[in-house]
Amino acid sequence: MIGNKNLRAFSSKLVDNIPLAAFVTITTLLFSSSANAITFIQDRNLLVSNDRIEWSSLDKVLNPFAPNPNDFLSNSFSGKSSNGLGFSVNIPLAQGDITPPFVFQNNPPAQTNFASGEFLLFTGFSPTVIPTGNPNPLTIVFDRNVKAAGAQIAASGSENIDYEVSISAFDDRNNLLGTFSRPGVSSGASDNSAVFLGVKADTANIKRLVFETTSPQRGFGINNVSIETVNEPNIGLGLLILGFLGLAVRSYRSI
Repeated sequence: MIGNKNLRAFSSKLVDNIPLAAFVTITTLLFSSSANAITFIQDRNLLVSNDRIEWSSLDKVLNPFAPNPNDFLSNSFSGKSSNGLGFSVNIPLAQGDITPPFVFQNNPPAQTNFASGEFLLFTGFSPTVIPTGNPNPLTIVFDRNVKAAGAQIAASGSENIDYEVSISAFDDRNNLLGTFSRPGVSSGASDNSAVFLGVKADTANIKRLVFETTSPQRGFGINNVSIETVNEPNIGLGLLILGFLGLAVRSYRSI
């Protein structure tokens, strides 16, 4: 009899622990944000985006040759993508006589190697010591994780200079997913030759991007940011599974 009582007590305790263990296991599988493989993309067409950040949507476009102080941006600002995805941008202040960031349209007499007519976000420049500018990193944080993102980037200066451009991607836990770089190209040809830097993950776990250059004391610009978004996780399905599991456990205990 004692043995049977101990067996029933052990069985009851085991069954009592099933819901908690199952909850932890299923929740981890459904909602975990573990690091996944990430790929470097060097061609915008390969990103297969379904959303984008257009810098002209910030409604502040500066004429660099006749600047209006009201058209400069803050070093930290926010906006919305074409499909309503929120984002924030941060560009640390630079030392010396450097303007805040701004958006301008690539038309003559501007000298860049982006496509003519494009709207570009620029980190800032010195009005007195050209082409000195703000070389600090440009960080974009998305309101929710995305699967892929990227943009073209070039440092200021109409002549070709030897430098690298890079992109780093982080998840929502601030884990580095990957850093990639390639040689930068700068010219005044307006020929769309600015290099593209993008990243694509196996799942939507990209929360933050950081663009940088190794060009000392020079600002840099990026054009529109292509983004691939995915639908939100189906939390309802997870709760449904947990509900069925609870019913199964209660049915087992009543046998």
